[in-house]
Amino acid sequence: MPSDVSPTARALRALEILQVRPGATADQLAEALGVTERAARRYVGILREAGIQVESARGPHGGYRLRRGTRLPPIVFTQAEALGLVMAVLDGQPAATDVDNLVGAALGKVIQALPENVGRQAAALREHASAAPDRRSARPDPATTSTLVTAVAARRRVLITYRGESGSEWEAEVDPWAVVARHGRWYLLCHSHRADAVRTYRVDRVRAVEQTAHEFEPPGDLDPVAALEENLGTGWKFPTRVVFHAPLADVAPWIGAPMGQLHPAEDGCVLVGSTSNPAMYAQEWLAAIPFDFHVEGGDELRAAVAAVATRFAAAVAPRAR
Repeated sequence: MPSDVSPTARALRALEILQVRPGATADQLAEALGVTERAARRYVGILREAGIQVESARGPHGGYRLRRGTRLPPIVFTQAEALGLVMAVLDGQPAATDVDNLVGAALGKVIQALPENVGRQAAALREHASAAPDRRSARPDPATTSTLVTAVAARRRVLITYRGESGSEWEAEVDPWAVVARHGRWYLLCHSHRADAVRTYRVDRVRAVEQTAHEFEPPGDLDPVAALEENLGTGWKFPTRVVFHAPLADVAPWIGAPMGQLHPAEDGCVLVGSTSNPAMYAQEWLAAIPFDFHVEGGDELRAAVAAVATRFAAAVAPRAR
């Protein structure tokens, strides 16, 4: 912290540290505050004088922590924190500029509670900044998302009703490992007992969710983001296999995780995966890749690529007079 910060500001900063790092030692507080260990203890004393119950314990596992149930003062943001929060909200939820929007209403309450000098800048940013909506994003129902996150935390199996891209609905009993936000979409990474395999479901397509009494244990080495990336392109109805006549290093930047796994091959590389929508796979994904390729499978993807090729060929054919 800057050397000219007041003792009150340092005491409030010490309070913030204890909120996020319960058990912090005097040495750790001192390092975070940029003061001596003796001064750090003095700021803890200031908090206690203000009626904030800070407990201390000695020994290797000792340190300072707030007593359970302690009533804390309102959250205090710096100007940089407040502006960063508004920017993050608008980036992820462009409609938050509207006060009638659910997230917009919540953001308005946060801005209203800020000190005037900080809140004025945050309100101006929200009022005058514009955010273009991401057409690929899909916002799930907050209640559904909350229920799934609760089940993840409790390690309880859930029964979900899911609507696929075609509009068909089915039920599946799954072990919810994690809820992952990726590129504007929210996914449920889980083990499906119906398929006896790892599955990824879009949370915005979950129509209903019910927590059961069955407990589960997720994989000990689970990396939710990596596992999601690996499984987005597998488990779908239509298999895909595309051979590229270019080095893997050149092709890889053009391949998204939902397209499948890219492997080296004798004269280039091969992309193996599956999809629920061959037409989209062909005209949105493959058509954008600037390298020669050959579709070896499956039949549905070959037909979809042929349809795109016919449409493109017709676009440059001479027009009859």
